[in-house]
Amino acid sequence: MAVAGCTKCIKYMLFFFNFIFWLAGGVILGVALWLRHDSQTSNLLILQFEGNQAPGTFYISVYILIAVGAVMMLVGFLGCYGAIQESQCLLGTFFFFLVVLFACEVAAAIWGFMNRDTISKELINFYDSAYIKAVDVSGASSKDAAIKVLEVFHNTLDCCGKGDDSLLFTQVRTTLCPTKTPQDFLKSQSCHDKLILLFSEKLYLIGLAALVVAVIMIFEMIFTMVLCCGIRNSPVY
Repeated sequence: MAVAGCTKCIKYMLFFFNFIFWLAGGVILGVALWLRHDSQTSNLLILQFEGNQAPGTFYISVYILIAVGAVMMLVGFLGCYGAIQESQCLLGTFFFFLVVLFACEVAAAIWGFMNRDTISKELINFYDSAYIKAVDVSGASSKDAAIKVLEVFHNTLDCCGKGDDSLLFTQVRTTLCPTKTPQDFLKSQSCHDKLILLFSEKLYLIGLAALVVAVIMIFEMIFTMVLCCGIRNSPVY
C-alpha cells in the first residue's frame, strides 16, 4: 500500500513537521536543563534560613519541562517513523499522544498564567524574612545566618535592599552590600524588582516555546488525520 498525489505530499510534510517537533523537544529539554543549572536561580534556590528551604516552585516547573522535552522527542520519532512506514497503527498512536500532550500543555499554560507571580512572591517573602532578622538590633541568634542569605541575594542579583528601606538598613547597608559604592546607592537597587524581572524573563521564554510547540502540534494533528484517511483509501497492490 502506498499513497500518491496530494496525500504523498502530506506524508512528507508530516515527516517534516515531526522532525521539527523532535528538534523542538530537544530544544525544550536543553533549555530546561539550562534553567535547572543556571547560576542565578541555583544560588538563590539552594538557600536555607531558620531551617526553611528557599521556595522550589520554579524547579517543579523546570522538572515538568524536562519530562515534556523527553516525551516530545520520543513522540516526534514515533511520528516520523509512522509517516515513512505509512502505518495507521503508529500514526493512530502518535495522534493519541499528540492530543494528550496538547491537553497537558493547555492545562499547564492555564496554571502558569494563574500562578505567574507565585515564584517571585515566594522568594520575595523569603528575602524579607532574612532582611528583618539582618537589621534586627536585638542581636537575634539567627542574625549572622540572615546576613549571609542577604549577601547571596545581593551578589547574585546585583541589588541591595528592598526599595523602601528603613533608616536602620541604610546605616548597615555598607556591611550587607560590601561591593556597592556610594554612587550605586543613589540608583534603584531593589532586590524585589530584580527578583520579579529575573523570573518574568524566564517565564516569558517558557511561554514563547510553548506557543511555538502548540502551533506545530495543531498542524501535525491535521496532517496525521489526512494521512490516515489517505492510507485507508489508497489502493492495495
